[in-house]
Amino acid sequence: MDQPTAGSASGSGEPEQQALFGWADTAPPPTAGYGAYGAYGAYGAFRDSPEARRMLDVREVYAEPAALDSPRGRQIMARLPDVRVTEVGSHWRIPSLHGNDGNIARWVRIKTETLVLGVKHTLATRPNGRSADWIAPGPSNGCAMACAYCYVPRRKGYANPITLFTNIEAIVAHVRRHVRAQGPKTEPKQCDPQAWVYDIGENGDCSVDALVCDNTADLVAAFRGLPTAKASFATKFVNPDLLALHPRGRTRVRFSLMPADDARLLDIRTSPVEERIAAAADFLDAGYEVHFNLSPVVLRPGWQRAWAELLDHLDDVLPARVKEQAAAEVIMLTHNQALHEVNLGWHPRAEEMLWQPDIQETKRSQNGALNVRYALEVKQRSLTRMRRLLAEHAPWLRVRYAF
Repeated sequence: MDQPTAGSASGSGEPEQQALFGWADTAPPPTAGYGAYGAYGAYGAFRDSPEARRMLDVREVYAEPAALDSPRGRQIMARLPDVRVTEVGSHWRIPSLHGNDGNIARWVRIKTETLVLGVKHTLATRPNGRSADWIAPGPSNGCAMACAYCYVPRRKGYANPITLFTNIEAIVAHVRRHVRAQGPKTEPKQCDPQAWVYDIGENGDCSVDALVCDNTADLVAAFRGLPTAKASFATKFVNPDLLALHPRGRTRVRFSLMPADDARLLDIRTSPVEERIAAAADFLDAGYEVHFNLSPVVLRPGWQRAWAELLDHLDDVLPARVKEQAAAEVIMLTHNQALHEVNLGWHPRAEEMLWQPDIQETKRSQNGALNVRYALEVKQRSLTRMRRLLAEHAPWLRVRYAF
């Protein structure tokens, strides 16, 4: 039986904000190609297309002086010659952004028009063991998209635009040293049987970052030369420019998927789900390993039927070569009291689906945050149902882990 909730998504579920990414009028048809002669060939790089400018139209930059003076900082600013720049002492402490509750009403506009440049001082690689073996020091924090359940803004408060770290050379050098120190992988694990997997996009979306600078390209190039490891990042945005990076099998792209009606309400400013699915074969042919994140699974009336329809669509449209190498992560929704309160200020309809205290409980996460998750019994029962749906509708889609 489907789990009830306070509200459900519909095709008209977007919040009423002028700056939202236009789905119908900007997305190319799912059958369009994404290569050099595909839908964006007329513009050269996709980052120069009207669609990209609708996603990220930077009009204000906050930057640490050292970030501005770096080669990557100069590259970024060369693309933004007329943008106002405000120098700040720390990318984490910008009073007009962080902790300013007046920004809730401008939640999406800030993501569209504001960029932060900083230097990542702490370079550390953490063990993971779920999606990846290791979490690498990421090249960014924050995102131009506005998914209502995103965990990143919980630690920033009231504004969450992209922060790009310009000391990419130091980040790449750290990752190379760490990979080489591990040596070959001697024991198969669910992350990957042969290679050490490094998540390079924990706190951002590498596909969106690539609209602004070459941090993503530099990391893909670095892993191309590391035969014992591979990079991995999840994305909800189809950026055709990534097809030209020649990963040679050393980067795993995880396209995040959920039923389309849920995505219209919750995945604000992202590429439509059908477009993400349609891009899978192009990315595989360009040299990426392509997996899928079935994430987050949100319990609402009809959720099982909606996921069955999505899995049927995957089975119908994905070519055999994608299915043969695909794997999936199944991740149940995690929410947060502070984010719930922020969302009530800019997108209350999302909270009708996300905030369900009758079936949720608090739990402290691995990083110490106090979050809200489905009660253990509800979660376990729902994961069992998801596995059954996969076995019935997409038996070829191996589950690497479910959480």
